[in-house]
Amino acid sequence: MTMLEKRIPPLLLVVIFGAAMWGLASSTPPLGIDSAILNVIAVAVFVLGTLFPVAGVFAFRQAQTTVDPRPPEASSALVSSGVYQYSRNPMYVGFALWLLAWAIFLGSGWAFLGVVGFVMYMNRFQIAPEERALRDLFGDTFLDYEQRVRRWL
Repeated sequence: MTMLEKRIPPLLLVVIFGAAMWGLASSTPPLGIDSAILNVIAVAVFVLGTLFPVAGVFAFRQAQTTVDPRPPEASSALVSSGVYQYSRNPMYVGFALWLLAWAIFLGSGWAFLGVVGFVMYMNRFQIAPEERALRDLFGDTFLDYEQRVRRWL
C-alpha cells in the first residue's frame, strides 16, 4: 500500500471524498433537520475551515518553504509558529472541516462517513509518510515539535 503514499494531492482527495459523500447522501434518507438551519451551520463550518489552510499557507510563505506536501523532503524549514503551534496539519484540519461542512449541507448522516474516511486516509497515506520524512530531515527538532503539538487539533 505504500504506492498510495503521498501520491494524490490532498485537495483532489477532498473532491474525491466530497463526491463519494454526495453519492451516499443521494442514496440514503435525509436527517430530517430544516435545510435552512443546516445551511447556516455548514457555511459557518466552511468559513472556519477556510481559516486553517489560509493561516497554514501564510506561515509557510513566511518561512519560505514549500506548500506542496507530496515531497516533504523538499521542506527548507520546520514551521512551528502561527497556526502550527496548535496543529501539525492545519491545512488538513481545514480540508476536514470543509468536508464536515459538506456533510452538514447534504443533510445525511451517512455523508459524515466521508469525513472519517478522509481523516483515516490522510493519517495513513499522507501524514505518516510526511512525518517520517520530516523526522529524517529535521531530527530532534521535529521530534520535539511532534511531542508538543497534536497531529490534528
